[in-house]
Amino acid sequence: MLSYVRVAVDSKPEALLQLMLREWQMERPKLLLTVHGGSENFILPPKVNQAFSKGLITAAISTGAWIFTDGINTGVSKYVGEAVKLFGGHDLRKRNTIGITSWGMIDNNLDLIGRDVFRPYQPLGNPLSKRTCLNGFHSHFLLVDDGTLGKPGCQQGLRRKLEKQIQLLKIHPLFILLISGCIYLRSSFRRLNQGVPVLCVVVEGSAAIVSTVLDYVSSAPPVPVFVFEGSGKAADLFAFLHKQTANDRCVGNVYFKWEAM
Repeated sequence: MLSYVRVAVDSKPEALLQLMLREWQMERPKLLLTVHGGSENFILPPKVNQAFSKGLITAAISTGAWIFTDGINTGVSKYVGEAVKLFGGHDLRKRNTIGITSWGMIDNNLDLIGRDVFRPYQPLGNPLSKRTCLNGFHSHFLLVDDGTLGKPGCQQGLRRKLEKQIQLLKIHPLFILLISGCIYLRSSFRRLNQGVPVLCVVVEGSAAIVSTVLDYVSSAPPVPVFVFEGSGKAADLFAFLHKQTANDRCVGNVYFKWEAM
């Protein structure tokens, strides 16, 4: 059984966080992994897929992290769902994988209307439809409604506000972030009396991801970005620019995961 709520695009992020912690009784996160990338279907090379899938879930389990995605059954969100299925164990609700999705982009969304009821949902959409389905391997969904139908992206602003609200939660200051066998313990993650760290993970992605990454690294405090080279498009563009401008594996707050193709 998955939990979901339909919310207005101008909902207060503090109210959403309280719903998640109190009504859904989600464990307070010690880390937030916010995954961005392609929304259309794409093929990840096997080595990149393995590194991403196992690394993401290992990081989430070992740190008690929440994972944010767009929650749809295509693109990078689908790969996250497959990672949860393969490496997340039997109790999907304990994996805290949250899809933040545009209500107007969901196929068969009328099936989800109701209050405090159980609703069956068919994840197989109309192949001719411009809308998409929810990925069934997420544990929770925030369905953001701005009054439009078939228009993607309205959820992104609320998602970013919620991420910033989660950063205000106080946690134990010491933990280790483990991704794909590489341990990162940044100084910004070690300071006492700090809130929940956020890490942006980029896999493939369109040109819009460039502005998304810029927003993360230029925010205060800056959000580290972990880029999977070899996943294609925007991620590979970041990797190319990195190779042309630096010899280090970290440029500012942007990390790169190399994959031999």
